[in-house]
Amino acid sequence: MKTIIYFFQYIFVTIFFSLFKILGLKKSSYLGGKIFEKIGPLFRSKIIIDRNLKKAFPNVEQRKTDLITNMMWNNYGRVFAEYMFIKDFRSKKYNSNIQIEGSEILDNFKKKNQQAVFISGHFANFELMAMHLEKSDIDLCAIYRPLNNIYLNKIMEKIRKNYICKNQIKKGVGGLRDLLNFIKEGYSTALMIDQRVSEGTKSLLFNEKAYTTTIPAQLVKKFNMPVIPIFIERYDDIKFKIKINKPIYFNEQKTIQEITDELNTILEKMIYLKPEQWIWSHNRWK
Repeated sequence: MKTIIYFFQYIFVTIFFSLFKILGLKKSSYLGGKIFEKIGPLFRSKIIIDRNLKKAFPNVEQRKTDLITNMMWNNYGRVFAEYMFIKDFRSKKYNSNIQIEGSEILDNFKKKNQQAVFISGHFANFELMAMHLEKSDIDLCAIYRPLNNIYLNKIMEKIRKNYICKNQIKKGVGGLRDLLNFIKEGYSTALMIDQRVSEGTKSLLFNEKAYTTTIPAQLVKKFNMPVIPIFIERYDDIKFKIKINKPIYFNEQKTIQEITDELNTILEKMIYLKPEQWIWSHNRWK
């Protein structure tokens, strides 16, 4: 039954992707946002979203919660539509749509020929961060979670490998072996630390413990690598600002738990900057 549902989802998505190509970036992004404002609430529980928001903003009014939720769905839909234009973001066509803050940090990093763990979360159009790092001549591998839909996942993997980061590593035990091989060859890695995991450690996020990946902390401990947080925000609909933060060099006495806790604190601060551009629909504290 799931296979049939996945196939119809695939047909639905490919039809819209074809339409987006005809409409162009600006109209497609707008349309995708409006569509998701309508259909998003049909697929994700409003109860979960409200509960998640209350963890971060315990005193927020329901009116504000509803506004953040609506804007979240709008951003989600825009990202969906913008996948058809990732190639153009990668080329010179939409160079002016992405503003970089902290490019000198990357330049200095490259001069030292260092490796780092780049961390972030699912903000704005999050795919553009790894894309920019690779465009900046960083030897990079990126960890990703495959989509459940096997048909759509083939499309996404093709887009990611061709235009975002060619060295894509599937989340999981097999992927971890690939990651270590890349690290040993001198590559840096990029990953999102805001996804729920089953094999991580419990770390505070908005005053409540949530299972969190320990991969960044393990790489810090094993290879003495710095962590570089990156944040992206959307403005003027189809324009973006990517902020490269200074590398964090952890004391060797820090434990994996302590490093993970500190990174979650950094993630919190990012979410507070643009809560309407983060994905609140995941059952993060399950």
